Amino acid sequence: MCAAAKEGQPKPHQVILSEVSNANAVEGPRTASRRPMERSESARAKPVPDSVLMSLSARDHHLDRGCDFASLLFPSAAMPLTEKITRRLRLPLIAAPMLAVSGPDLVIAACRNGVIGAFPTANARTVDQLDQWLTQIESSLGAAAPDNPAPPPAPVCPNLIIRRADMVEQMRCLLRHQVEMVITSVGSPAAVIAPLHDIGALVLADVATMRHAEKAIAAGVDGLILLTAGAGGQTGWMNPLAFVRAVRAIYDGPIVMAGGIIDGHALWAAQVLGCDLAYMGTRFIATQESLAPQAYKELLVASSMDDVLLTRAFTGLDTNMLRPSIVAAGLDPANLPERISEDYANKVFGGAAPDSGPRRWRDIWSAGHSVSGVGQIQSAAALIEQTFHEYEAARTATAGFWPENS
Repeated sequence: MCAAAKEGQPKPHQVILSEVSNANAVEGPRTASRRPMERSESARAKPVPDSVLMSLSARDHHLDRGCDFASLLFPSAAMPLTEKITRRLRLPLIAAPMLAVSGPDLVIAACRNGVIGAFPTANARTVDQLDQWLTQIESSLGAAAPDNPAPPPAPVCPNLIIRRADMVEQMRCLLRHQVEMVITSVGSPAAVIAPLHDIGALVLADVATMRHAEKAIAAGVDGLILLTAGAGGQTGWMNPLAFVRAVRAIYDGPIVMAGGIIDGHALWAAQVLGCDLAYMGTRFIATQESLAPQAYKELLVASSMDDVLLTRAFTGLDTNMLRPSIVAAGLDPANLPERISEDYANKVFGGAAPDSGPRRWRDIWSAGHSVSGVGQIQSAAALIEQTFHEYEAARTATAGFWPENS
C-alpha cells in the first residue's frame, strides 16, 4: 500500500473506488464539500473588452516569476485559476505528461523553473514506486522552496489514466499525498472528482471532442485539456483554433490547449485564443532530465513534422509516431494494420507483447508536430528560459497591433 505522505492532513474522502473501473459514461454533476476554484456556474464565455486588449502591451506588463496570468487577461472577471496556482507560474505552461518520458527529474526541473510539472502515474511501474516518486518530488521541491520563496515552485500534476487496472490503488496514493492538481485521461473522470475535491485538488480532464467536453463539464471538472491535431502520442483530430473557440463559447473555466506548442510565440497565441494554459510535450522529450533514451532525443533533433505519422497501428487509437523509428524497428510505415483494437495493439506492441518484437514507446517513438522546433538537447531550465523570452517577444510584437491612440 502507498504510505501516507503528509501526516496531520484531513483523511481523504472514502470513495467507493470499485465503481471507478466501470465508470465509462460521465455521470451528472457532483457536489464536493471543498471546491478549489471560484467561477460562475453559467459556464458561458466572457468577452474580453478592448481596454483589456490594449493593456497587453509589454511596456505596461513586464512578465517575470510570479506573474498572475489570470489577472493579466481577465482583470475584472472571476479568476479562471486560483491565485495559489498562478502566482507560482513563470509561464502559463504545463510540461505535458508523456508515457515513458516524464519522470521525477523532469517534473522537478519544470516546477523549479515556474512551469507545472506533469507525469503519467502509469510511468511508475508499481504503486510503491509511484509513492516513492511523489515523495522524491515533494522532498526536492520542498528543499528548493527556501531558495525561491517568492514564488515557490510550480505545482506538480499527476496524470491518472482512468481505464488502467491499477488506477484504484494509484488514486489512493494521490489522495494520501494530497496532490494539488490531477489530469484525468482515457475514461470518465466522474468517479474521481469528489474525492479529489475533498483534498482541495483541481481536476483537469483530457477531451478530444465537443461531446467529451460537454460531459466533462457536466461531471464537474475544474478545467479542460483540449487534445488537438498535432499533439504527440495519442492525439486529437480537431483544429486547435476552432476547438478552443467552440469550447470557450460554452465554458468559462480553465482551458488548456494540447498540441502544436512549438515555442513561446505559439504559447502566447494560445492564450490570446482564449486558453489559460497550454501543454508543451515534444520539446521536453529532448531535455536532459527526461526518461527518453539518448537515441530518441537525437532522433527528435534530426526530425521535422514531415516525419510524424498519424496511425492507429500501435495503440488502437489515433497516435502520432515518428516514421524513422518505425522503419528502424523493421516495419513498413506504408503497410501498418490500421484497423486494430486497443487490446490487440497491446498484445502486439504493448505490455502484453513478446520482448523479442518492437514495443511502442520503447522502440517506436512518438512526437507531435512541434518536433520541428527541437534544435538541440538541452536542460529543462534552458528550454523554459528560451520559451519565456520567446513569449515576451510575441507579446511585445502583438502589442503593436493595437496602437495606443487608435
